[in-house]
Amino acid sequence: MKTLWFITNPGSGSTTSAKCEALEAVFSERGLTLAGRTDFPEQSIPQGADLDAKGVDTVILFAGDGTINAALCALGDWGGGFLILPGGTMNLLAKALHDEMDPAKIIHAAHEESRRVALPYVEAGPHRAFVGLILGPVASWARAREAARVGKIGRMFRAARIAWTNTFARGIRIRGARGLRSRYQAVFVFPNPDGLEVAAVDARDWRSIAELGWEWLTGDWIAAHAVDRTRATELRLRGNRGVQALFDGESVMLDPATRIEAGVSRKTFIRTKQDPK
Repeated sequence: MKTLWFITNPGSGSTTSAKCEALEAVFSERGLTLAGRTDFPEQSIPQGADLDAKGVDTVILFAGDGTINAALCALGDWGGGFLILPGGTMNLLAKALHDEMDPAKIIHAAHEESRRVALPYVEAGPHRAFVGLILGPVASWARAREAARVGKIGRMFRAARIAWTNTFARGIRIRGARGLRSRYQAVFVFPNPDGLEVAAVDARDWRSIAELGWEWLTGDWIAAHAVDRTRATELRLRGNRGVQALFDGESVMLDPATRIEAGVSRKTFIRTKQDPK
């Protein structure tokens, strides 16, 4: 790790300009060269050829899951490494890769000693989820969550009313996962080196719906109560209508013919977590 490109989202409450500048000072302290910086989404993710032209060997991502996902998908074929720093609400990727959650300490640890590892992901067409994929009506709660993040309370309540109606009105059906019933309000798909882990939620009563909505607004969507769990190697959507999906929190409308499967990245993620003894 010698020449860096820094990708962040300074508009987020967790990755302010002051915090980004403090990390740039850490780069300088360690003798690392900062070749450039991208403030996403105001600026576009650089192409791999642009990074190669500047001699970049490592992209440092200090952002939430959505921004990290956008960068990893855009640079999926790039040959350099990625250092993921905790800059969001849940920071699940950072927790999987590091023991320490202080971004500055992670940089120091990565510079002194680190390994590159591969990570599993869920893939559907051109989209990938390294944390998790959510399918079904409950995905519409994402609009309420985004409004809450930026303090648009009126917009949050309007979006929540729509999400509430969608969640009660219809469900999603999938095939390829043994043991699942007909319709669910949400299907959570998590990457695993051995395939796909599937958790399907059937929340018909108002209390369960309220719980799902609250978990969306507070950011802990992974804590939603799963009624049915199973594993699969491949999933398909049933029906002939598009389905709303969230890839690491980023909203996408999936075509009903889309195949959902597991994949594994190259050994490109810098890991500082110590192996258990």
